[in-house]
Amino acid sequence: MTSIRFFRKLPGWARVITIRRLLAVVLVLLAAVLAVRPAHDRDVPMLVARHAIAPGTVLSTSDIKLVRAPPALVPTGALTDEPSAVHQVLAGAAAAGEPITSARLVGPENTRLTAGQPDAAAVAVRLDDDELAALLVPGSHVDVVAPDQEVIATDATVVTVRAGGKGRLVLVALPRAVATRVAAAALAGALAVTLR
Repeated sequence: MTSIRFFRKLPGWARVITIRRLLAVVLVLLAAVLAVRPAHDRDVPMLVARHAIAPGTVLSTSDIKLVRAPPALVPTGALTDEPSAVHQVLAGAAAAGEPITSARLVGPENTRLTAGQPDAAAVAVRLDDDELAALLVPGSHVDVVAPDQEVIATDATVVTVRAGGKGRLVLVALPRAVATRVAAAALAGALAVTLR
């Protein structure tokens, strides 16, 4: 009560200055509270690899986990929910904690980025030679050879290599017209690749 009486007795200009000072103190306190507020309140979700994952792995919930990170650390295309990644094929290896992005999964975006061509398409080539297939990694460049020894595609880029029932399945990125030709040739017989 004494403070209120004292405040009322102040001249008008002194009351204005006192109110401004009190308001400044309140604003400084509010700024301090906001500055020390836990940073995770501003974090956004993203999926990361739960453990090291080999290329060609079909992702399951045991391979990925949802974490929160500051927006500046979240890469473009980072996936933010498990359904968008489960049952998708990881094109290249991922280390534990590495963000899972749409570009890391086998699909149109990864194919375009791997081949460096907007019209790229992916085509599967089954190799009977497991030792040769073991030399291939995402990003390797190969030529595709038909059974009659004709080179039907040059400078194909390996998207991923998967172990299969009969030989290894190599997914390569090529311009769409060439990919169609390679796919047709694969129906006629086993294809081979040569490393560049």
